[in-house]
Amino acid sequence: MVSILAHAQNLVYTLLSLMPSVYQRENLEAMLGLFLQAQGYPLPEHSKSKSPSALSRFLNVYDWSTKGVIQTTRNRMIKEILSERPKGRKPFLQVIIDLTTLEKAGKFKGLENLMCVYNGKRGLHLVVMYLVVGRWRVPWSFRIWKGKGTLSPAQLGLKLVKSLPRKLTQHFKVMVLVDTAFGSVEFLHGVRKLKYHVIAGIARKRKLNDGRCVARLHKRGQQLRLVGLKFPVSVSWYYFKRDDGKYEKRFLVSTKALKASTISWWGKRRWQIEGWFKTAKHRFGLHRFGQGTLLGVYRWLILSLISYVLAHWAYLSIANKDLPDWGEAARIAFETIFPQLLLCYFLLDLERIRPIALSHGIDIQISRCKI
Repeated sequence: MVSILAHAQNLVYTLLSLMPSVYQRENLEAMLGLFLQAQGYPLPEHSKSKSPSALSRFLNVYDWSTKGVIQTTRNRMIKEILSERPKGRKPFLQVIIDLTTLEKAGKFKGLENLMCVYNGKRGLHLVVMYLVVGRWRVPWSFRIWKGKGTLSPAQLGLKLVKSLPRKLTQHFKVMVLVDTAFGSVEFLHGVRKLKYHVIAGIARKRKLNDGRCVARLHKRGQQLRLVGLKFPVSVSWYYFKRDDGKYEKRFLVSTKALKASTISWWGKRRWQIEGWFKTAKHRFGLHRFGQGTLLGVYRWLILSLISYVLAHWAYLSIANKDLPDWGEAARIAFETIFPQLLLCYFLLDLERIRPIALSHGIDIQISRCKI
């Protein structure tokens, strides 16, 4: 298990080597260190090692390869996932697609074409592809929904599915899990054309070829044809407990012939991404960006996601319970990968409290040890 943390450390070293100067490497360390505080507020003004203006220029102005950082991180993730692929039958790769809103108020001049309202929420709307295989949880890619008159979330989701790397798809059976916003005819046809299977939520008013709506069905597991689809699907449902304690009937279709209980089981797996959205926002500050340029926001999102991946690997290295403590996992990642930054923070705090210590008759002296 320890090797996972070593691989995470090697990934960060490789990312640092992509920076064009020592100054940029220090900025990258500072930003990742902020995200790995896992308090949900990784703002540049909270950095102890770099000024807010330096980190702002790092995100918005300086010329370093964002694409290179993404590709390097993905290659490492693929390598780690494949290294633990069990022998025998191909395991499932769960591909979960969903939309989340990074709510924002105020004006963002550089993002005017991207800020819009969806379901009553104003902000940046991300269609995210989240991969689950074995114990791995990987936010893989995202697209920004630009509002009415542009590609729909379902169309963006299909683009994401098409972008899955062959290095993964040739080693796993792909199961795509989506909610009702992505269960369009175009999406289902598109994924089936790729020879993947889909479990999709559908509206209770969705029509069948015989004129009935799915809410009128009484037997789960039937193979039926939805209006517009060129192939039959299996229909099932389950009862979802809402925040008010009441249960709501949720309908599902599967492009693969499965038992009703199996379809419902897969359908519930889609909710894994909802938990990840909360973690990404409230622990790793995904929605806390304040940059006014598209490049700055894009880099913020990428570094936030990479920080989550590092914390996830730290969790895997010490996993001893079902639900991770993300604060603990991020702390382990930070202390293992950035020991020098940790020491810098410690010395700065020590210098800050030195006057208080002196006022109580305590003189703190620091000397370098000979090794």
